[in-house]
Amino acid sequence: MIFLAGLYAGTINVVVGSGSLVTFPTLIALGYPPVLANVSNNIGLVPGSMAGVYGYRRELVGQRPRLQRLLPASLAGGVVGAVLLFVLPSSVFKRVVVVLIVVSLVLVIAQPWLSERVSRRHAQHAGALLIGSVFLVGVYGGYFGAAQGIILIGLLAIFIADDLQRLNGTKNALAVATNGVASIVFIIATDVDWKVVGLIAVGSSIGGVVGAFFGRRLNQTALRVVIVVVGVVAIIRLV
Repeated sequence: MIFLAGLYAGTINVVVGSGSLVTFPTLIALGYPPVLANVSNNIGLVPGSMAGVYGYRRELVGQRPRLQRLLPASLAGGVVGAVLLFVLPSSVFKRVVVVLIVVSLVLVIAQPWLSERVSRRHAQHAGALLIGSVFLVGVYGGYFGAAQGIILIGLLAIFIADDLQRLNGTKNALAVATNGVASIVFIIATDVDWKVVGLIAVGSSIGGVVGAFFGRRLNQTALRVVIVVVGVVAIIRLV
């Protein structure tokens, strides 16, 4: 069950996000304590995210300046979020994430119109706001992370006028940075169930390759539809 959950999560995380909405409840249902489940799940999903980044390497061509601006925010946010895991209850973020997903889905749907207005009229301020927003998503991602990808793609779609598949590649790179640095904090600071990590890692790695293969072949409209459908399902599961 853990392997299959990791396989699904790795696949859907690369295409959209929200894989933790399957892996985390699976671990809870199997009797793992919440913090141990969250930590082990986060670490196990990192290889799948890395596979997704590799699968989207063509879409990442020419994005180095963009990533150089945004990756530090994701890394810093991931560290802060990982530390907060040991301080705050998960209910704090779970109350907010539903609202964040709804806003992100609206942004994805309205992306062609909104991104043009933002890029033309508020380019300088939008850049600073995007970096700040990516940091806050990184905090959430390091802390809990369910549907982190959906929130990221919504932000990128509104602030950056670019092909949605290229933005999805950016999203994958930012997510792996957040989860990767959070994993380092978890390994140093708390107990990890390495059997769970291994099962999810193998499953998510395979899923990451599968997700990249099929996700890259979706046109922008189809990808937008998939994002919205998965986002609605994520909202229903969280509520």
